[in-house]
Amino acid sequence: MRRHPDGWRYLLLRSFRYWDFPKGIVEAGEAPLAAAIREVEEETELADLAFRWGESFHETAPYSSGKVARYYVAESARGSVRLPVSPELGRAEHEEFRWLGFDEARRLLVPRVQAALDWARKLIEPSR
Repeated sequence: MRRHPDGWRYLLLRSFRYWDFPKGIVEAGEAPLAAAIREVEEETELADLAFRWGESFHETAPYSSGKVARYYVAESARGSVRLPVSPELGRAEHEEFRWLGFDEARRLLVPRVQAALDWARKLIEPSR
């Protein structure tokens, strides 16, 4: 998340035709929140995330061979997004990124990820 003059913006990443939030695999011995922080930095070079809304999370129903994605909400108040080359892939994991308002973000996401976006909005804007 990042605050803009017109409200909160959500960071979405595109891989092929699919939009999602930063996410990845929890490594052996790694706590899920630590994995989330590491993955955000690896995929976007953003660091110094603030978990202003605590460490609660939203998990998806199983998809694609039984995977479950866990999403946290953090604020990234500064820093530029970069899409670095992944040493494992030899290319960037994502082709594009966008900071989007809720409605714009929701239009790009599949229902499984829309549910995470809806959860995040209720967390940061409980009056909605």
